[in-house]
Amino acid sequence: MAHKEKGKFKDRQLRESIISVLSKDTENTYNYKQIASVLGIKDPFIRKRIVQILEQLDKDNVLKQVSRGKFMLKNSSNELEGTLQFVSRGGAYFICQNIEKDIFIHSSKLKNALNGDKVLVKSVMYKGKTEGQVIKIIERVKKEYIGLIEKSNDFYFLRPDDRSLNLDFYIDKKHLNGAKDGQKVKVKFLSWPKSVKSPQAAVVDILGEPGELNVEMNSILAEFGFPLKFPNKVNNEADLIEEPNYNIEAKKRKDFRKTTTFTIDPLDAKDFDDALSYKELKNGNIEVGVHIADVGHYVKENSHLDKEAFYRANSVYLVDRVIPMLPEKLSNKLCSLRPHEDKLTFSAVFELSSKGEVKNSWFGKTIIHSDHRFTYEEAQAIIEGEKNNLDKEILTLNSLAELLRKKRMEKGALNVESQEVRFQLDENGAPIGTVLKESKAANKLIEEFMLLANKRVAIFTGKPEKDKLIRPSIYRIHDEPNPEKISDLKIFLGAMDYHIVREKNKPISFSLNKIMEKAKTKEELHLIAPMVIRSMSKAAYSTENIGHYGLAFEYYSHFTSPIRRYADLIVHRNLLDLLENKSKYQNTSADLNHQCKHLSKMEKQAVDAERASIKYMQVIYLSKQIGTQFEGRISGLTDWGLYVEINENKCEGMVPLKSMKDDQFYYDQEQQAVLGYQSRKSFKLGQEVVIVVNNTNLAKRQIDFKLIS
Repeated sequence: MAHKEKGKFKDRQLRESIISVLSKDTENTYNYKQIASVLGIKDPFIRKRIVQILEQLDKDNVLKQVSRGKFMLKNSSNELEGTLQFVSRGGAYFICQNIEKDIFIHSSKLKNALNGDKVLVKSVMYKGKTEGQVIKIIERVKKEYIGLIEKSNDFYFLRPDDRSLNLDFYIDKKHLNGAKDGQKVKVKFLSWPKSVKSPQAAVVDILGEPGELNVEMNSILAEFGFPLKFPNKVNNEADLIEEPNYNIEAKKRKDFRKTTTFTIDPLDAKDFDDALSYKELKNGNIEVGVHIADVGHYVKENSHLDKEAFYRANSVYLVDRVIPMLPEKLSNKLCSLRPHEDKLTFSAVFELSSKGEVKNSWFGKTIIHSDHRFTYEEAQAIIEGEKNNLDKEILTLNSLAELLRKKRMEKGALNVESQEVRFQLDENGAPIGTVLKESKAANKLIEEFMLLANKRVAIFTGKPEKDKLIRPSIYRIHDEPNPEKISDLKIFLGAMDYHIVREKNKPISFSLNKIMEKAKTKEELHLIAPMVIRSMSKAAYSTENIGHYGLAFEYYSHFTSPIRRYADLIVHRNLLDLLENKSKYQNTSADLNHQCKHLSKMEKQAVDAERASIKYMQVIYLSKQIGTQFEGRISGLTDWGLYVEINENKCEGMVPLKSMKDDQFYYDQEQQAVLGYQSRKSFKLGQEVVIVVNNTNLAKRQIDFKLIS
């Protein structure tokens, strides 16, 4: 199928199209001219990119170069390399960047592969569907597992916390390392001989007794691959870092210590990544400084601190604790932009007109002295009319932020407003209630200036200009939504009486924004927003800039949170190198690609860990509410039950279909409803229901409801 050459042709699309051409004719070789002809591409620039992509696919072992300039699929059969993602109902999905849709693999076809393993898979047609079969395990990616030690007769096993595994690990007595029956432990994978039913493992760490809050939170961290403490060599290196002589440093930097500067952060924040400065210029414009902790000044490349920060990739935020990327001396003290203290920063400074237009930009090393630390609540109170000695600054910055936000929305940025529920904890860290947090003007004020800095840094480092040398860099990318996922979203929204009406020549984000605005008035946004997010592509780190669809930015990077994100530190180093016109920071594209994959992976694991901690707290909280009646809304439909979210506390549980005794119920995917065979009684998404908390299972992090009406 010929491609339209209007607009920008994305490398990812081009890569997929090339593979598609070669997949349809696996016996023959193709050069770039033949591929361009099949795709209907005449643009010389795009034809040149085909050559480059062919060479890269050859390096990636996707293609093989049979003769000079002629390529064919390396696996001319239907064999592909990728990773496995296990599912709780058994089996796994095979994930590969060279195929559009993940391939399901039945548990009998996994060949002793485990969740996350890198495998070679052969795809076959079965009952009209593509299914897979593991041919070879290339790499055991996950080496450690969390679970309970169980003794059976004279044998010991590990029952994993990861319920998708559907297996136990055998542990020889000599590999118990002091662990006892019933304890929660961490084990390392040893082997899995073909003739043996269970994989073999050895205990490497005893976490403690199951059910204890600290043990369970540590288990969640370990389950998702995050260390519980810093190695001694990292702590020792941090301890040796001394407070800088700020007056000496000020001579090397732009000095903002006499410019009005403040931070706006959550009430319980300890690490302050960013601060804003405010200055009125003689021409009537406003100079806004976005000042970011200069982590790179303290964390030197290839140091123990640097390697550990990269390994962790980001700070992890569980319900009751933060696992920082950097030791406390750095994250909470030296780097943190605390009030009334001189601090070293890396800054993006903008001259803004009263209409929110960026007239000038400047990037560089700075020194600041924060005059005040605002909480979001305090800043919001000023926006809503409360008097303060910095109210003019806050109100002006809020007006500018509103203008910046308006411009983003006009360009098609996705306006997803999600409600955040936080648990109130007692002195022991146990949940005793919930608090609903909404993103208000003060939150959006900070958000817009951080977005502006991230965007402008990405443009400065990555946008080609005359005589400008572009170095490989890391971008935060967000691809256009997959049409198949949008189709699924249409069905979901239709079931709730929302309909996507595409506006002419405008991205679908405009239509989705209107739907979410309508859902907000009907108090259904908390059901709609997550499904909209799920329909979108996943944001990730990449050296290949394709823009950020959700933000409607052509260029975007992460620059503003180097205390808690390693990607930002990479961008800081790259930007400094560019500003100094040096080549100290010589990361190659291959290096950066490796880093991007790791950072994206660890980011997902941090999100999964946070969700697991929230679910665990929900189970603890509702375990004290057995028999209590709540009003809620149906938030999900499956073959096995109705998922219901309680209105009052946003805890989610499931009503098993088998527990609904007045009829035999089934899930009708076409109608997006659970129906009764005889009564034809219908349950749909968003429907109000009354439930009773029937049962909770801490080990499985499950909540069961009983339907009342």
